[in-house]
Amino acid sequence: MSGNLFIVAAPSGAGKTTLVRLLLENDSRIGASISHTTRPPRPGEENGREYHFIDVPAFREKIARNEFLEWAEVHGSHYGTSRRWIEAEMAADRDVLLEIDWQGAQQVRQAFPKATGIFILPPSMAILESRLSGRGTDPADAIARRIAVAQDEMRHVDEFDYVIINDSLRQAAIDLQVIVKAARLRYDNQRQRHSSLFASLL
Repeated sequence: MSGNLFIVAAPSGAGKTTLVRLLLENDSRIGASISHTTRPPRPGEENGREYHFIDVPAFREKIARNEFLEWAEVHGSHYGTSRRWIEAEMAADRDVLLEIDWQGAQQVRQAFPKATGIFILPPSMAILESRLSGRGTDPADAIARRIAVAQDEMRHVDEFDYVIINDSLRQAAIDLQVIVKAARLRYDNQRQRHSSLFASLL
């Protein structure tokens, strides 16, 4: 497989979704995996665009058939990443980005130890709480649960290769683009993509 695999994780409210969207808009060489989930669509979401929305029995059938590269239960809903799609994209020399949590990242690294892990942090807990409250999509008790989960998630930041602190959206977006570009220039990647050049020069 010659494509790169990027794992982007963050606590809810850190700005991961926006940063990933900006990266995909500015880099045609990378595509995002669309996860399967059992949670209901939020306003404006479409099946097959943000997620593949399925029910719990269908999700469990996919688990039984080992169709997921990783899966986890988050906030009472299930999320899973298609193993077959990831492998096909990477085999075709296309880079893939996964938006998953730290639990999923651990599972993915077992199958793809060279995957590049990127964790996004908020600049402070106060700002994180403000961002979660400002969404207007979740009740107060749900926000409180998300804050508690976020604190636990951030304790796993040391399991990732790179950390972006999303204080300035513009700078954080630049940082994410730089990490992706740098990963493509690693020795193993360059030698595999340009094998004939290396053979002629070395």
